[in-house]
Amino acid sequence: MSVSEGEIAFALELFSGLGDVTLRRMFGGLCLYRDGTVFALLLSDGTLFLKGAGRFRDRIEAEGWERWVHTRKTGKAVAMPYWRLPEAALEDPDEACTLARAALDCL
Repeated sequence: MSVSEGEIAFALELFSGLGDVTLRRMFGGLCLYRDGTVFALLLSDGTLFLKGAGRFRDRIEAEGWERWVHTRKTGKAVAMPYWRLPEAALEDPDEACTLARAALDCL
């Protein structure tokens, strides 16, 4: 499964308030970058995740965001440093960009 053009367009529109966001295909999905820094992932199923570090990670863990757990071919599950963007932010570009800026500030 790969990311559809519609899912890519949605992610770019959602984060358009950040300015120039670039993409790079990776692992069947996409990494989203601003100024060369990865701040989000768009998985092949269309799910958007923000990268969490420092204060932002503490915040999103306290808020109970769902963490991305990748299962390797060996069957081993590995918790990745990315958390699912909340539904409310998927419907509100201003909120999505506010959260993305908070993520970028801690990277």
